[in-house]
Amino acid sequence: MTTKPNLLEILAKRPVIGDGSYVHTLEKRGYVTGGLHTPECVLEHPDAVSGLHKEFARAGADVIQAFTFHATDGKLQLSDTAKQYDGADINHAGCDLALDVAKSYNLLVCGGVSPTPTYTAGKGKAAVQAEFEKQCEVFKEKDVDFFIAEFFASIEEMEWAIDVMKKYNKPIACTMRIGSVGCIDGISAGECAVRMAKRGADIVGLNCQFDYNAQLKTMKLMKDALKEAGLSPFLIMQPIGFLSPDTEYLVEGYSHLPEFLLAMEPRVLTRWECRDYARKAYELGVRYIGGCCGFESYHIREMAEELCEERGFRPPGKDHNLPFAEGYSRSSFPLSRSKHGRDFWMNLIPKTGRPNSLALNSEKELIHL
Repeated sequence: MTTKPNLLEILAKRPVIGDGSYVHTLEKRGYVTGGLHTPECVLEHPDAVSGLHKEFARAGADVIQAFTFHATDGKLQLSDTAKQYDGADINHAGCDLALDVAKSYNLLVCGGVSPTPTYTAGKGKAAVQAEFEKQCEVFKEKDVDFFIAEFFASIEEMEWAIDVMKKYNKPIACTMRIGSVGCIDGISAGECAVRMAKRGADIVGLNCQFDYNAQLKTMKLMKDALKEAGLSPFLIMQPIGFLSPDTEYLVEGYSHLPEFLLAMEPRVLTRWECRDYARKAYELGVRYIGGCCGFESYHIREMAEELCEERGFRPPGKDHNLPFAEGYSRSSFPLSRSKHGRDFWMNLIPKTGRPNSLALNSEKELIHL
């Protein structure tokens, strides 16, 4: 039997590639209710969830995250379809699906601890931590490899989550949905990073709400603050799979966009932008590099390809011996043959492709959010 190494041991040796979007991707495929984004499909459509796990695994991810996002009782009660389920039932099913796929690929599995409306409703620390406990007890029973607390907007709620997760003796990753302006409590990004690390997080960073260019800037603020405080947790980034420079300095990021969340396709990252993200994150010192909303399996594959030398292996697939579109050199079309190799694609600036986009229509004015 192959023994899986500890996440922290891997991070000390090489970068780790995370998986991508579940909520957003499964919503587009008709398995998740848009807006509510609760994960009851692990019970109702388990094959769809397993299929997506396999896509990320084959793309080169080191980690399969159980689809347990928003499986807190407070969140489930907001949905007519989800409120019939108990959070523990969903977390059990989500873990089982992730563990089954991870076993076939010898990957790590993490259980996700989610923020809860119980906190925003002001019901107090005990009530909030009781919901975190319920999530963590399932992850303990299923013996996942590590915990990740993600999508937290408040450093106070994050600290309450860390206090609970520390009881289970598993590596702890913590990511906040904040930009360079800081969290909703008015605390700077740098101080949030320091407080997460001091509270006991092994891996500290960001997920969701902001694109990779914005997150790289915020991560630099976090890294500098951690260094000044004499702290050295591993760093993690999992940005959105879209470009949203127009919301970089808003507290809640891309959720302010008029096209959020059901018309984001014109902003989807190209696979070459994913390579750019992976390279720049690695050069900044980030060692856990994944994706959040909008990151499809092909995005993860490009990141894994970009960092294949640093990781020591390539993801499986037909093109594993033909990196950087070398297959185009064999095309029967002359124009396609001219497009093989890294330089063409990495230096390409894609057009919007939308004739009526604001960038091309002088009769419309940009909306400054």
